[in-house]
Amino acid sequence: MKTTLLPFLLLLLSVATLAQTPPIKGVVKGIIIDSAKNAPLGYATIALVDAATKAPVKSTLTKDNGTFELKDLEIKNYLLNVISVGYTSKTIGINTLSSTKPEADAGRIILAPSNAQLGEVKITAAKPLVKQEIDRMSYDVQADPESKAQTAMDMLRKVPLVTIDGDDNIQLQGSGSYRIFINGKPSALLTNNPKDVLRAMPATNIQKIEVITTPPAKYDAEGLAGIINIITSKKTDDGYNGTVTARYNFPWGPNINLSTTYKQGKFGLSGFLGTGRQVPTKFESGSYRETYSPASVFTQNGIFDNAGGGWGYGSVETSYEIDTLNLLTASLNYNFGDFRNSSNKLTQFSSQAPGILPQSYNLINIGGNGYTGTDVSFNYQLGFKRNKQQLLTTSYRYTDYNNGQHNDISSINDVNYNGPDYTQRNNAGEQAHTFQVDYIQPMKKLTLEAGAKAILRKNTSETEATVFSIRNGQGSFVEDPSRENDLIYHQDVYSLYNSYTYKLTKWVFKAGARLERTQVDANFVTNATTLNMGYTNIVPSLSAQLMLPKNQSLTFGYTNRLERPSIYQLNPFVDRSNPQIISTGNPNLRPVISDLIELTYSKSGTGSFSTKLSYMHTGGMAVSVIRLISDTLSETTYENVGNSKILRWNVNGNNPIGKKVNINYSTGLFYVWISGPYNGRFYSNHGLRTNTFVSGSYKPGDGWSFGLSYGFNRRYIMLQGSSNDYMYSSISAYKTFANKKLTITGVVNNPYKTYNQFTNYTSTPDFYQSNTSNNYYRNFSLSLSYKFGKLSSDIKKNQRTINNDDLSGK
Repeated sequence: MKTTLLPFLLLLLSVATLAQTPPIKGVVKGIIIDSAKNAPLGYATIALVDAATKAPVKSTLTKDNGTFELKDLEIKNYLLNVISVGYTSKTIGINTLSSTKPEADAGRIILAPSNAQLGEVKITAAKPLVKQEIDRMSYDVQADPESKAQTAMDMLRKVPLVTIDGDDNIQLQGSGSYRIFINGKPSALLTNNPKDVLRAMPATNIQKIEVITTPPAKYDAEGLAGIINIITSKKTDDGYNGTVTARYNFPWGPNINLSTTYKQGKFGLSGFLGTGRQVPTKFESGSYRETYSPASVFTQNGIFDNAGGGWGYGSVETSYEIDTLNLLTASLNYNFGDFRNSSNKLTQFSSQAPGILPQSYNLINIGGNGYTGTDVSFNYQLGFKRNKQQLLTTSYRYTDYNNGQHNDISSINDVNYNGPDYTQRNNAGEQAHTFQVDYIQPMKKLTLEAGAKAILRKNTSETEATVFSIRNGQGSFVEDPSRENDLIYHQDVYSLYNSYTYKLTKWVFKAGARLERTQVDANFVTNATTLNMGYTNIVPSLSAQLMLPKNQSLTFGYTNRLERPSIYQLNPFVDRSNPQIISTGNPNLRPVISDLIELTYSKSGTGSFSTKLSYMHTGGMAVSVIRLISDTLSETTYENVGNSKILRWNVNGNNPIGKKVNINYSTGLFYVWISGPYNGRFYSNHGLRTNTFVSGSYKPGDGWSFGLSYGFNRRYIMLQGSSNDYMYSSISAYKTFANKKLTITGVVNNPYKTYNQFTNYTSTPDFYQSNTSNNYYRNFSLSLSYKFGKLSSDIKKNQRTINNDDLSGK
């Protein structure tokens, strides 16, 4: 019976299987042709959308031979969009798919070269957030659904290789030595107080953020870890448009931002401006120091009262196209800020040394700081008829930055303490004139770039101090010449560069070198001494990229970089706002040189993935060091004593899940070694660091979007100490109205804790010292954004302009 039944069951199963015929799937194929060369065009983007709903269906890239094929398609009508940089886009209707004819051959699709993308196709498929180029990695802010709800600082947290700690201090590849630009050049907006600008600037102002880890020779050699370049959005067409955003953040306060563009004929203008108020806030802070011989303990704990203040920033760029070969551009950037603060800290000291009485007093510090920054630039670009990519550019730039600090220090409730009351004032600034010439000569496969540059820079520092003194029974503040320390510091940098880019079918090579001569002339006005020195650096750079099948690439880079000390490190002003923990700069600092080598694999498509392995070595690094002057006094300064090695592995990616969910992740794992001698001792520190970030967004439709993110950063590794770990998170939502012109956004950052305790500590054989602040961490913001205007054609701007990226100050 079993023998008869088994074949019968198998027969029934076969019949059922045949009855469930799978649906017929369609195929669309074709070949893309370059009309100018009459040759196949590789790596063109093919995007297929539903003809009825305009929803994205599939996308791919053409092969080296220009062919493409899209499989497993539903039988319906489609629109085939063909896009390639430098070519006019094209849209073709696919209306011939049927169950009897499931294959549609689009045949030869001809693309014509174009100087500008005409924008006739709107691609609605998800774009990769991260793109790897031969010498940089870029994060597409506009492709991030959360960009409508977040600030520029929030976006920076997501960028691979960038780390932001609990106090919003930025590091690149684990290093604090980098340059940060706006639109390819340093800006007054980010020179004095970048935190306020980045916290207030809406991410909708930003197009993308570039991380240039192996800068080519056209960039100044400064920035050991590389360059962060923030590129702002500029839909600069005939007509005008703009976006105004008002935001209130609790507990920080309100701010408003306006970005706009205007173009009429040959004249164009674009810019943005913003202002904000910082409402009064309070948080606890403290210091602890323990010395070992003689044994003593010093503590300070109290309230830091941020009494409020305000800031503003603005940027404008203009362009006038004289004719097709002559272009004039100019830009103006300005920002300012003024903040007030005070603190009341209970200070206690005890020692086991004989004859030393315990001390106790309340230290009162009332002060503030203010800054202004201005830079103006003019550029003239000359084109050539025989080749529109051949350009000669001349540029001039003037910068003026000023930063002022003032403190009134006193004590009350004194027990065995007789320190005088005193005041201190310091005004530090920088003025610079920059002249630059750049030339680009493209050939068939080779592009030559060359240029010359001169930066004439003057740094100044002026200090005033008074001490409360009693004379003839009357008390008054009198000048204290021993605390004055004025400086005039001239630093002139002259440079030449030459670089070459060679493109093959699958390979791209970029190599160059930069020669820089630096001349320093310093005058220590207070003690009538001078410093004269000069040094020459040759900075090479080499990058190579191999394009692999299926939109993959392998990139190698090497560069030799240097760091010149900034006025903030050089300033001899002794900051005694805390009389037991003082700090000062070091005008004798010398430049620092590093070597960086890296290897990157990346893959892009509907999602993206990349992994990078890098190694950086820095000798004679200018590091922050602390020494004990007495058991009640420590001094922090900078010295060229650090020898640093960083081995880093980074993984990042972006994965859309269906049409509504998008996941973005980035993990950096790096090991740090740092060593060097200071104050008669040799220090060595090492350890594992990591920074991990993951975010997700959900767009259910009807103008709604929700976002969730989490990040974890492991401690800093410093020559004499370290810091604690920290984590952060964010929940956001936004809704668009009025045909996407009006957007309402809500964000909650770090909802799990009100304050974040951030501690830096120093540990030596003589003493242990820590500084802790409990900063506000949980914050809420609500914003309203409105878009207006309409544009229709592109503005021209210079392809070369001045980039003073030669200093370490940010």
